[in-house]
Amino acid sequence: MRRRTFLKNGMLGIGALAGLPGARGAFAAPEPAAAGRENRVGEPIIVSTWSHGMAANNAAARILQVSGAGMTAVVRGIMIPEADPKVTSVGRGGYPNIDGVVELDAAVMNGNTLEVGAVAGMQGILHPIAVAEKVMDESPHTLLVGAGAKQFALSKGFTETNLLTDGAKKAWEARRGGLKYKPAGSGADPDNHDTIGSVLMDASGSIFAGCSTSGAAWKLPGRVGDSPIVGHGLYCDSDVGGVVATGLGEEFAKICGSFAVIELMRQGVEPTEAIRQVLERAVKRDGRNKGRLLAMVALRRDGTVGAGSTTPGFQIAVTRGTKHELTDIAPLYPPKKKD
Repeated sequence: MRRRTFLKNGMLGIGALAGLPGARGAFAAPEPAAAGRENRVGEPIIVSTWSHGMAANNAAARILQVSGAGMTAVVRGIMIPEADPKVTSVGRGGYPNIDGVVELDAAVMNGNTLEVGAVAGMQGILHPIAVAEKVMDESPHTLLVGAGAKQFALSKGFTETNLLTDGAKKAWEARRGGLKYKPAGSGADPDNHDTIGSVLMDASGSIFAGCSTSGAAWKLPGRVGDSPIVGHGLYCDSDVGGVVATGLGEEFAKICGSFAVIELMRQGVEPTEAIRQVLERAVKRDGRNKGRLLAMVALRRDGTVGAGSTTPGFQIAVTRGTKHELTDIAPLYPPKKKD
């Protein structure tokens, strides 16, 4: 595997964080200390998907240095790629559905309490990850969708914004005439990339996870993948570790992919091996999954990081303390070489 180490200096993307409504309202329970847990590694660890996970990790690491607040670090880290118009699979800049409308999904999870918050199919709100945190902290629910998610966000001080960038609009218009939906990760549409997912262990040994995505490019209106569904696109338990998934969400939903990895890890299976077993389960279910993007990254509570992908191209960003590293993950099913 090729390894590239990036040491980034300076505060990254602070403008994207300005004006965010405050968190932790009436429904928020105090975040308990990780009783009986400790960070065996001695330093915070952050693991995220894709190259845009580097920016998320950098922002999250700096927040940990200042406050040590793990959930805040996950949310504020993910907000960086959400605000980046160059990232065409997340937030502003995300490619729209088949009707030209950007719909966003996100979820967060607290590994100490197993509390979760999520939104799906939300339009016109830039930071779905922050809204998901509000759902967890300031509502009695775990998931809000569509117009209800947007109404909730507006009631909490978020402002409506146009998420369709000129670049995304041009990409959609170029396909508008004969556009037909093709699943993300199917290999049929090169414009499909995917989720920013992050797992973090703070100095106390507490583990938090978050996912945010604009979903499959040119998806059917109302489509929801795995990212905002706890147990499918993400799961964490501070007694075990955390997992996030990326790729063809429908396939992770059929096998409860992230929860399955956590339970294998709970039984003592190494993170990379646990991911391999779950991905092979997806391939056994449908052999076409060998050629579809299904990828996962896991962080065990002892600091061990694991990853796996069915196809080439998957990258993970790993931060230990102040050291940031982007790693290419070898595929489980390399494409056959042409004679």
